[in-house]
Amino acid sequence: MNFDPDCRACPRLAGFLDTVRAAHPDYHARPVPPFGDPAPRLLIVGLAPGMHGANRSGRPFTGDHAGILLYQTLHRFGYASAPQSVAVDDRLQLTGCRITNAVKCLPPANKPESAEIRTCNRFLAAELAALPPRATILALGRIAHQAVLRALDLKLGDYPFAHASDHRLPDERRLVSSYHCSRYNTQTRRLTPEMFAAVFEKIQSED
Repeated sequence: MNFDPDCRACPRLAGFLDTVRAAHPDYHARPVPPFGDPAPRLLIVGLAPGMHGANRSGRPFTGDHAGILLYQTLHRFGYASAPQSVAVDDRLQLTGCRITNAVKCLPPANKPESAEIRTCNRFLAAELAALPPRATILALGRIAHQAVLRALDLKLGDYPFAHASDHRLPDERRLVSSYHCSRYNTQTRRLTPEMFAAVFEKIQSED
């Protein structure tokens, strides 16, 4: 199973979602499903849903600052039908691309605990197993990068994280990584639109 909409395997996260749901009854406030092409050439792995983004809308990177640069870039490189993702019913479609998160539930302060990342890793492992041969995985941030390696039962030290790192995996798939397109990283210019576009240029140059 690559997704369980009723998962409560992490007590801290399940309890937090209960609290959020009570405070915001119009929010999705449940595990957030992957979104996009069911057989993608590119799987994008983020960290976890944001409070007022995916946790509200029910779609990864939708309705928050982190999604602005991501969907603009996906549209520019031909993966998204529109440059903005604002709601699950906005008719935006992804082609050749799918977006998921290492942790499917909103964590307090946007910081999942190590045990929660490991518990949710079985869902990511199933998603990775279902990818077509020679697919590319784009990990947004170190935690997502390491979650991918754990899901594939690979040693973290053999595939170090760095912005624009590009690793060929034993199964012939490819792991490319980037700094996360979070508000902090984009506003401090740790990650610029040009840097993010260069990662996609790298992906497509050898796709």
